[in-house]
Amino acid sequence: MTPTEPLVRDAPAAGAVRPPLPVKMVIAGGFGVGKTTAVGAISEIEPLTTEASITEVAAGVDDLTHTPHKTTTTVAMDFGCVTVDPTLKLYLFGTPGQERFGFMWDDIVEGAVGALVVVDTRRLDDCYAAVDYFEHKGIPFAVAVNAFDGRVEHTLEEVRWALDVSDGVPVVVFDARERGSVRDALLVVLELALARTGA
Repeated sequence: MTPTEPLVRDAPAAGAVRPPLPVKMVIAGGFGVGKTTAVGAISEIEPLTTEASITEVAAGVDDLTHTPHKTTTTVAMDFGCVTVDPTLKLYLFGTPGQERFGFMWDDIVEGAVGALVVVDTRRLDDCYAAVDYFEHKGIPFAVAVNAFDGRVEHTLEEVRWALDVSDGVPVVVFDARERGSVRDALLVVLELALARTGA
């Protein structure tokens, strides 16, 4: 900006195209449930990831039983974005899954309209912390059961019962590798957030 440019620009002329409204959304869940994969599948830009190699020490702390081929883990956050339509753009922030990185969550979640809590039904206890976090914060969220190998171990009603979430919390199945499936899950959260605001 040059010294002669105004700090506040005039409103767009009638008929001018406005940029899409930026909306922040969080993708959360336990270790290795598919958060980074989901951000990568949907993002229209090369996603920013903070992946670090899993060391022998970390492997002794993090349960790799159901993810034996996992060699990296998120240590700060994932970031990507997707334009929903000409009026709306989602900025996606993926949280780290391990409890030892939980101190970062408040900063990552600040300003988010909602969250998608990703669940692996083979280890439901890994997502309790995320569910509790968003319930405590009063942030709208949906539970997305990741269909590892194209299947899930429990019905959605069993998942709802195990997580003890209210009927107002959507529980859906999705595939974190598939762009369209991730989009549909995010739209569930967006609709929930809009309903909460009365928009």
